[in-house]
Amino acid sequence: MEYRRFENTYVVRLDPGEEILACVRAFSEREGVKLASVQAIGALCAFTVGAFDTEKKQFHGNDFSGTYEITSLLGTINTMDGQFYTHLHMNAADETGRVVGGHLSRAVVSATCEMIVTLIPGTVDRSFSEQIGLNLLKF
Repeated sequence: MEYRRFENTYVVRLDPGEEILACVRAFSEREGVKLASVQAIGALCAFTVGAFDTEKKQFHGNDFSGTYEITSLLGTINTMDGQFYTHLHMNAADETGRVVGGHLSRAVVSATCEMIVTLIPGTVDRSFSEQIGLNLLKF
């Protein structure tokens, strides 16, 4: 992973074999990022995305491997109990153009991942909601 800062924005490049969530964590902790918006494109060889079942309060993940292009990766970096937290969603297309997506749990870069991290002044923490079953933004 390499990156460069331009005022309140970082341009980040991830390389083959790097895992996106691990890199976002390492980058955020190294740079002291507490609140930011994330967007990215790139290519993957393996990833897990899924959806949260609000009735069962349970996440259902789906694993994919092969040749995929990230068509959209969006989300936030913030904190929970003052510690790093990220919430990312991703869509990726296979060789036929079929797109799958959802909440991102894992993604391994095959060629590159080009990420833009835009800093937001301030902090927003998260806390667990028993009612919803998720870690929600806390204002």
